[in-house]
Amino acid sequence: MARSFLILHGYAGSGPGHWQTWLADRLARAGERVAYPELPEPDAPELPAWRSALQAELRALPDEPIVVCHSLSCILWLHHTAAAVREGGRAERVLLVAPPSASAGVRAILPMFPVPVDPAAVASAAAGETRLVCARDPYCPEGADVLYGRPLGVPVDRLPDEAGHINVEAGYGPWPAVEAWCYDGGLLGRPSSVERPEQRSSEEHENEDNALGYRNVDEEQSYDERGSQGTDRPEPPPNEEDEKTA
Repeated sequence: MARSFLILHGYAGSGPGHWQTWLADRLARAGERVAYPELPEPDAPELPAWRSALQAELRALPDEPIVVCHSLSCILWLHHTAAAVREGGRAERVLLVAPPSASAGVRAILPMFPVPVDPAAVASAAAGETRLVCARDPYCPEGADVLYGRPLGVPVDRLPDEAGHINVEAGYGPWPAVEAWCYDGGLLGRPSSVERPEQRSSEEHENEDNALGYRNVDEEQSYDERGSQGTDRPEPPPNEEDEKTA
């Protein structure tokens, strides 16, 4: 019997090289029921519109789904949990990967803050575990484990510092461990990482194309869930204050 999965992207969406897109394809190929919507105005998110879209997706699924959130959709889920039981919007299990904070300095995401951090609400919104995965993330300088994990009382998997925002921009693509979590829960391993240039010979570097166009972890990061494939326009660095480019 097919299980239901709901995969929720963050600010600016997730592109073809992102682990969420890879995961949606893997689950669908395995015969699972997968919802992977584009949330309204992903480049200019507004909480009421995102909440309405989430509630509609949950109502459309025939049973309580396994929910996989990345970045800003983690914040969306925390808002949702305040009324999840009343609205019939519970999940079977929930994974929160790399939630950002308001102090990231990205103005475009500020309408999603402040965020409720209510351990009872989070626990009641899922039949099973809610788990947090994070690293040393420039978009959550306080540390997501400190800012969210500990107050919520949820299990936390801390990846190596270089995992960053755990997206293609940080050098991360397919993630077999998250696929395993979708089926069995429990601990997550480290996502697969793109090789650094110094790990390859110059001839290999010139002749071998990366089919997904990943950027290497040495390159400057920008806040875009889609990584290097997500957009043709540059995104601001974490502390950029120019609203037009946020």
